[in-house]
Amino acid sequence: MMPIAEITRAETAERARLLRVDSYDIELDLTRGADVFGSTSVIRFDCTQPGASTYVDLIAARVHAVTLNGDALDPAATVADGRITLPRLADRNELRVVADCSFAGDGTGLHRAVDSGDDTVYTYTKFEPAYARRVYANFDQPDLKAPFTIHVTAPAHWVVLSNQPGPESGEAGPDGTSRTWHFPPTPPISSYLTAVAAGEYRVVRGSHTTARGQVVPMALACRASLTEYLDADEVFLITRQGLDFYTDLFQGDYPFAKYDQVFAPDYSVGATENVGCVVISDELLFRSRVTDTMHELRAMVILHEMAHMWFGDLVTMKWWDDLWLNESFAEFCGTLASAEATRFADAWTTFCAGRKTWGYMQDQLPSTHPVAADVPTLSQAVANFDGISYAKGASVLRQLWAYLGRPAFMDGIRAYLGEHAWGNATLADLLTALEAHSGADLAEWSKAWLETPGPNTLRASFEVDAGGAFTSFAVVQEASGPRPTLRPHHLGVGLYSHVNGSLARVGRQEIDVAGARTEVPELAGTAQPDLILLNDGDLDYAVVRFDPRSMRTLTEAVGLLSDSLARAVCWSAAIDMLREADLSLPAFVRMLTGGMGQETSVSVLQILHSTTDQVIRLTGDPQWVPRGKAELAAAGARLLLAAPPGSDHQLAWALLLSWTAITPDQLDLLGGLLDGSGALPDLPVDAELRWAILGRLAATGRAGDAEIDAELDRDPADAGRRHAIACRAAIPDAAHKAAAWHLLAETDELGVLSVGEAARGFLQPEHASLLAPYAQRYFEILPELWATRGEHLRMQLAQALFPHPAASPALVEQIDAFLASGPHAPGLARVLTERRDVVTRALRSRSLPD
Repeated sequence: MMPIAEITRAETAERARLLRVDSYDIELDLTRGADVFGSTSVIRFDCTQPGASTYVDLIAARVHAVTLNGDALDPAATVADGRITLPRLADRNELRVVADCSFAGDGTGLHRAVDSGDDTVYTYTKFEPAYARRVYANFDQPDLKAPFTIHVTAPAHWVVLSNQPGPESGEAGPDGTSRTWHFPPTPPISSYLTAVAAGEYRVVRGSHTTARGQVVPMALACRASLTEYLDADEVFLITRQGLDFYTDLFQGDYPFAKYDQVFAPDYSVGATENVGCVVISDELLFRSRVTDTMHELRAMVILHEMAHMWFGDLVTMKWWDDLWLNESFAEFCGTLASAEATRFADAWTTFCAGRKTWGYMQDQLPSTHPVAADVPTLSQAVANFDGISYAKGASVLRQLWAYLGRPAFMDGIRAYLGEHAWGNATLADLLTALEAHSGADLAEWSKAWLETPGPNTLRASFEVDAGGAFTSFAVVQEASGPRPTLRPHHLGVGLYSHVNGSLARVGRQEIDVAGARTEVPELAGTAQPDLILLNDGDLDYAVVRFDPRSMRTLTEAVGLLSDSLARAVCWSAAIDMLREADLSLPAFVRMLTGGMGQETSVSVLQILHSTTDQVIRLTGDPQWVPRGKAELAAAGARLLLAAPPGSDHQLAWALLLSWTAITPDQLDLLGGLLDGSGALPDLPVDAELRWAILGRLAATGRAGDAEIDAELDRDPADAGRRHAIACRAAIPDAAHKAAAWHLLAETDELGVLSVGEAARGFLQPEHASLLAPYAQRYFEILPELWATRGEHLRMQLAQALFPHPAASPALVEQIDAFLASGPHAPGLARVLTERRDVVTRALRSRSLPD
């Protein structure tokens, strides 16, 4: 890879001081083959300091011409490190850059994918945070907004979509084999929000008239081979519900000309909020039956990205310090809209069990940072697309919503959006608007919750009399981490006891917590319950711990809690205890097998299963893992056979078995599902479930290349090919492990989705002895990975290939030695620092009594 200069906050601030961008005119020619495309940019901009120099961003295969104010600049002298130097600026300037740029294969820039089933071609852009420079010359920073006029020349039979409405069929080229689509200028937007999706897409069009009377054109696009799975009715329904909800919530029209959603292959993230042309991973088009968990997830993704049309697109953060102004708000609004505007009324319960748990985990790593972070470089911004910027930030906003009250909070938000529309904003701008409409002074609140890292831990401290009643009760608050901070909290204290076969709430007190100890005199004289649940109702962002009696109740009877949100808070706390080595993995598995049969929410159930899978992979002692999986599979098999036919829970239990089955009878059950000899009523063993089962049979030596080849003949689609690679990587012999390692670490043949799936097949904790040689090889290939792979893919590979099954003091020493051999790129150092923390937690966890 050619060296690319880092984008820094200081340099972009100076460039923003110097320049005012009037317009962009971008021409892309996608008819030049599979490797490169033509890119021509015309940028008109003013300079506040004539005679000064600056630069424009561009990462190109070749720059043919650079013309500034009519003068040709020599590319050999002005182009280097992803930048073009612009000397001696006038007060008004016109820059024209003609280049060839490269199609990407890692889901960033302008990605080009070929469907292996029918050879159809699909391209799409992914520019956040600064990949637009891989496609056209621009000032690639969020605070130099401008209108963009985009023209795309493509094969005549393609579909082309962009930010603005355009012709369904472009202007014919002279030879009839190509067409050019001309899109009108956008409103002023940031470069990272521009979009092009071009290829052999199938498009379904519609429109929606909001309650305010605004007509919003809509379109859905996907590749031809997935047309039958597009489910336009459901996706359009969620889209219409979102448009109605947000235009009412913000008391204003949808700010852009249309709302398209493109379901794209090989996408590197779940979705991206391009203005009027959202791109979503086509993994959210379901080829097989899925539980309602996935439908809820898809709704949340749609509503999250739609919220960005206001938070991020209409009003954009000035720099990536305030990434949370985009992502935390989108996460909060997406969950709120799911709960209040769609059939997923329990969205906050799902958020508590899943996303918020992610936030707690991220916030306790050595790399934790404030919600409103200090981000001097773009590389650090990339790393901060994490559980803090998303889940913690959303949790904190929910607290602020409750603290200020919905009317005052929303009045402030509407004022913020109105004042900064089409511009850029900062944390200070948001706080000013909220303070003006609530009368609250938020300076201390912001310092505590947005500007300092790490969670607080809350515990109940009490004494009881001979009759078992509280004589005193207090909530004790602790802080740890690099900048320990005691914060103000508002939370519920729930009291639960066994009543008629369930754990029912028998008392509740909402309190404000401040400082290290907060007395709760209202509970004096109350009988000690079986379970004291701090943060009952999930009003607060805090780690909670349990007294011994409550912990016994929790581990023995969590499934008996009658309130779904209370169960989610308890499960979240138990997962945090597990990750922090306060609860052993064997004890957690016993708790899960004892309580999961009573979990009525299939979304919470599957979050528990996926989290347990992740923790076993990251921290499980390879000697114990077979026993732990056997326990999970035994409970899962029993529940599968007893589940109502055709229910989501029936499918959830089958999916649990597809990564836990290990004993002969458990594997026989899976084998019978696969070959039909043990079919269960109304359980369709379709493509995705078949591959999941086959992956487990391969990992346990029950299936090999012949069975994988046969399944691939049944399902030759891209997803099938990806699953086949993962199944081969899971086969427990040295040859298959070596082949998988070569494919992952020593070639660039795999895309983002394939890398993740193949690495999971490769790194089976049960295969620790087979994987032992790869611990050292991991450290040997890291420098090459970092030097040769794109920013997103190298980060993914460094995380996915880390040798967790080799967790030991020796592995910690290897990490320390590698880090000491530096200096290393900040992103690489962050990955290894986080992995070191995971390894040390794993070792502490293994030392706990079972």
